[in-house]
Amino acid sequence: MTTRILFLVFCLIGVQACSSMPQQQTGQSDSGQMGNLVLAEPAAVNIRSQMALARLTDILAQVEVPDNQKAEFLYQRGVLYDSVGLSGMAQYDFSRAIRLNPNMAEAHNFMGIHYTLQMDFIQAYDEFDATLEIDPEHDFAFLNRGIALYYGGRPELAVEDLGKFFNKDKSDPYRALWTYIAQKELNSKSALKNLRASREQLDDRNWATAVVDFYLGDINESQLLSTLMLGVTNQKQLTDKLCEAYFYLGKYHIDKGENGIASNYFKLALSTNVYEFVEHRYARLELELMRERTYGDMAAD
Repeated sequence: MTTRILFLVFCLIGVQACSSMPQQQTGQSDSGQMGNLVLAEPAAVNIRSQMALARLTDILAQVEVPDNQKAEFLYQRGVLYDSVGLSGMAQYDFSRAIRLNPNMAEAHNFMGIHYTLQMDFIQAYDEFDATLEIDPEHDFAFLNRGIALYYGGRPELAVEDLGKFFNKDKSDPYRALWTYIAQKELNSKSALKNLRASREQLDDRNWATAVVDFYLGDINESQLLSTLMLGVTNQKQLTDKLCEAYFYLGKYHIDKGENGIASNYFKLALSTNVYEFVEHRYARLELELMRERTYGDMAAD
């Protein structure tokens, strides 16, 4: 019975992509005015995800299953809630899953992410620590704890975790980028030198390697945005790329003190609706931190 239920649930989960492509806008040159901007079509909420959510809710309400199995259903529903932007409901399901089965590493990892987004960093560290106690080789717990430490103002520890994450796959540009983001809080020149060294090992087939090239100054902003269209065959691929690009461009401009441009890029990342991406999650946190700094400066004046 349980096997059949799981089969039905997982058959409901899938992603459909549209085939339409947006037009690339023309604009001013790469001078901080967001010229040549490519706009995303916001990702639609997947009907199959909604059906799977309904089915899981029915199962949890009507079918008696052992606690471990119920915890798994709650975790799976939490992942689905998370993927459609219902973060509060996702967090509630993850916490219930952990109460039923405290050894669910993935549920602890998701709880850590949600605590980070709420800037409840002590709770976030505890959840990521729990993840790694259960599964010491959990790659993304190192990423997520490193990000939490970065936003929590502990860059030395963040570099340690993100360095471990990068060392597990030195061909991954995203791992190189997050390591650089944390390292530059300690020493920007050294961080850039390390990013240059890391560039030699990155996979050129991964489009995000172009973001590394942009950070290194080897290409400009217009050239980076032009690479977004390469190899794209459907709207979902483009929207996913744009979510990532907007976030890293926002990080670049905020470091330059160009807060208005950075804010616009973070908002564009949010407009993609790619809720499950790291870049989408932390674009909102970046905006919250920008507002805090602004209000803090006003109060100081």
